[in-house]
Amino acid sequence: MSELSAERFAQRLLDTRVLSESELQQVWAEFGSRNVSLDQFKNFLVGRELLTNFQIDKIERGQRVGFFYGDYKVLYLVGSGTYARVYRAAHRRTGDVVAVKVLRRRHSEDAEMTEQFCREGEVGCSLRHPNIVPIYDVISDSGFHFLVMEFVEGRNLREFMKVRPTFDPLQATHLITDTASGLSYAFERGVCHRDIKMSNVLISSHGRAKLVDFGLAAIDKGEGEANESLSNPRTIDYAGLERASGVRKDDPRSDIYFLGCIYYQMLIGKPPLFETRDRMQRLSKTRFLEIPPIAEVDPTIPVIVAAIVNKAMEFEPKLRYQSPGEMLAELENVGARLKDQADQQEGGEPIAVAAAIPQARQQTIMIIESDVTLQDILRDRLKRRGYRVLVTSDPGRAKDRFLDDLKAADCVVFNTERIGEPALAAFNDFGAGQRTKDVPVVLLLGQEHIEWRERADEAGHRVVVPMPVRFSHFQALLDKLVHAEGTE
Repeated sequence: MSELSAERFAQRLLDTRVLSESELQQVWAEFGSRNVSLDQFKNFLVGRELLTNFQIDKIERGQRVGFFYGDYKVLYLVGSGTYARVYRAAHRRTGDVVAVKVLRRRHSEDAEMTEQFCREGEVGCSLRHPNIVPIYDVISDSGFHFLVMEFVEGRNLREFMKVRPTFDPLQATHLITDTASGLSYAFERGVCHRDIKMSNVLISSHGRAKLVDFGLAAIDKGEGEANESLSNPRTIDYAGLERASGVRKDDPRSDIYFLGCIYYQMLIGKPPLFETRDRMQRLSKTRFLEIPPIAEVDPTIPVIVAAIVNKAMEFEPKLRYQSPGEMLAELENVGARLKDQADQQEGGEPIAVAAAIPQARQQTIMIIESDVTLQDILRDRLKRRGYRVLVTSDPGRAKDRFLDDLKAADCVVFNTERIGEPALAAFNDFGAGQRTKDVPVVLLLGQEHIEWRERADEAGHRVVVPMPVRFSHFQALLDKLVHAEGTE
């Protein structure tokens, strides 16, 4: 097969309607010629935000479908599950950005499953609450079935915990309170969630928790205790809990139990239920009875917090909170008490100690990261470590800061996960620049960018770190680099 040229690539863009004839004519006019390399052409389109890397990959592989669902142009893949894929998409006329959840093709040919998917989507359309991701529309078009939803800028809780393994009690309580608030609203309208897990709790860039996928856990055909085809691990967990504790399916107290499990994991960094892929073990009653009390695992957890976790996770349903609203009321009370304690501590010893050593220069870490949620996490964790933190999403601005101030930062961190190749290029530029060649720099490589390591200009103070990485290891690396730089 002959090598793909820029013109042939452009023709594929027209054939798939990803770009219009007028848009392409304007691009060629700006080049002033069609004699350009494919890489030049692609980089120009990405730089002008006319194309995404996801679209480029599909075009290069010769794919002709999956670029549009109804009036929505797919920008990139957000997540993929057993039954559906979720894409970030934009309305072709208004440009409004949404999330589009598409039932997988193999399931869309099953009339019963399709009906279930659309029915649960309609239920979701009726829920409007700040802590629930709204569904705007349910559409069947050209053999595809999809939901149009709010696109939440941020990450789900599972992704969050890959970066920060635990939350302090106040932060954990705040997010669980948000989640319980959404559950309570839905419960009052007769809706259970049935799939409470880390990946179904989204954390917005403003720090608000939002529940997604109400009711979609029941998409397994004929779900019930006797159904041997259950494949969703959380669906099996629900079935195991309800079978062992003798309650009916759709008991709202099951959602409360698994919300307690999330709270437990946020506080101590590991799940209360032992992980296994064995279906029979997941259904075993013993699995629910052998969970160590959270206070035994970490005695520093505040008693008032441990009490909520323990009550939410009582094996006997009658001993749990009987509704999400009941749990929410206690969470709000405990959250207020934790906030008061934190406010009182702010004026205490830590500030007095800091004031006693004003002459010490606070070391600075510069973070180049475009994900607002991750920016907040890194800023928070590194500030607690004692660093001053500068954050920007533009790799080019990082080097510019050093042109004005050679001590702009003691260490610079670039992340390729969202920024891509510009982060790699900026990392190498620091090594080549006369003013920046001695600055400690870290390049975090996203999992899809691991092969870029061969192109990175590494040295003793210029380190490449594949993602994911434990925050404790990342922090230790920064401490080492900054200490070494500060003692030269």
